[in-house]
Amino acid sequence: MALKKGSILELEIETTAFGGKGLARADSMVVFVDQALPGEQVVARVVKKKKNWAEARLLEIKRPSPHRIEAPCPYSGFCGGCKWQFLAYPKQVEYKTRHVEEACRHIGLLENVKVLPGIASEAVFGYRNKMEFSCSDRRWLLPEQLGRQDMDISFALGLHVPGTFYKVLDIDACLLQPDQGNQILGVVREYIRSSGVPVYGLRTHAGFWRFVVLRHCLNEDGWMVNIVTAEQRRDQVEPLARLLTEKFPNITSVVNNITASKAQVAFGEREILLCGRPYLIEGIGRYRFEISANSFFQTNTRGAARLYEVVSAYCALSGTEKVLDLYCGAGTISIFLAGRASEVVGLEMVPTAVSDAVKNCRRNGIDNCRFIAGDIRYSLKQVELTPDVMVIDPPRAGMHKDVVRQILAMAPPRIVYVSCNPATMARDLFMMKDDYLPVEVQPVDMFPHTYHIESVALLARKGAKTT
Repeated sequence: MALKKGSILELEIETTAFGGKGLARADSMVVFVDQALPGEQVVARVVKKKKNWAEARLLEIKRPSPHRIEAPCPYSGFCGGCKWQFLAYPKQVEYKTRHVEEACRHIGLLENVKVLPGIASEAVFGYRNKMEFSCSDRRWLLPEQLGRQDMDISFALGLHVPGTFYKVLDIDACLLQPDQGNQILGVVREYIRSSGVPVYGLRTHAGFWRFVVLRHCLNEDGWMVNIVTAEQRRDQVEPLARLLTEKFPNITSVVNNITASKAQVAFGEREILLCGRPYLIEGIGRYRFEISANSFFQTNTRGAARLYEVVSAYCALSGTEKVLDLYCGAGTISIFLAGRASEVVGLEMVPTAVSDAVKNCRRNGIDNCRFIAGDIRYSLKQVELTPDVMVIDPPRAGMHKDVVRQILAMAPPRIVYVSCNPATMARDLFMMKDDYLPVEVQPVDMFPHTYHIESVALLARKGAKTT
């Protein structure tokens, strides 16, 4: 019988696909099975059927992988925060490294690129310095909670079920953030529930409480609590700010971001400082960075330090080089490299990030960095610097073709490409392969229990030295 939606299949999982799903074959078709691991024999039901592939939901594991473990989190398999808690961590790093290799080979058509073993995260749990929790007027229940009469389904403060915008699990604790974050979340939850003011409906777009964003910094073991609401009501948010700072003295900042946008993005159109100062101060190496509520900062601080060490090693700066840093964000990589370069110029599209970069330079006494705000497709044309080294750290979507063309015209001897997406990294390396030789790629895991992986690629212009 031909494979179709609803079919029950017994499958042998061959490998993992990027996205964390197990890959099997049936009727000469590829079948992706979520939560299945290589080497496992499983029973699964087809839930989506396309021309050349299908997706199936795991029903039974008849022969488990020796690398399968008991997930410590009760929400594992239901929450979108992590996908791989049931997989032993060393194997996670191995599979992610393999994804980088396969992307370079199949997408980048780079047969002989050297991909080094992935660098594991120092912390496997409690590593995230930022968590966003959504409010909802409808709670999505776990299977064991269905049918219980004592379950209040009219409120949730937590994380989304994967692939949905309206299914929110009420999360008591997330193991990816430091434990004190879960204590803070509990206090906020009880305050919101007892406030008498409705939470935001993800379908109706009515209600007040929208998001709770928690940020932690290792440097001072401090916390920022960002309460995102649909309108300004100091009578509701100020008592919560006082309660939090009384209970947790190391909360150094409480802010209220306000947004009327229907988009499910925890980003305010305006911000009110309720307690403390409007930023945290985080450290990477000997440098200190201001992090405001809406600033971008790598979510794994220890991992970021390791990542930047790899970037610095690949740049191989001696003190005389001019560096061009594309997609520089708040200037963290620019500042990290500035002490070993003669000049660093950073390009960034987001004006607030450029403002943060300038402030971070002042804080660290850096005077050889400057930043240009604007779409890099156009601002790159304005750069008068002839770079010895170019650092590229694009968004997940990778680089625009116009940017690639301009980079090739500038012809820097050395490029260090930083990526959070192996597929788009491989595509961009393919576009540069006629001019640049990939010397090696170093995966750096900053996101344990997810399929995401950072990679740093060293590219040398053909004919240029790499030492």
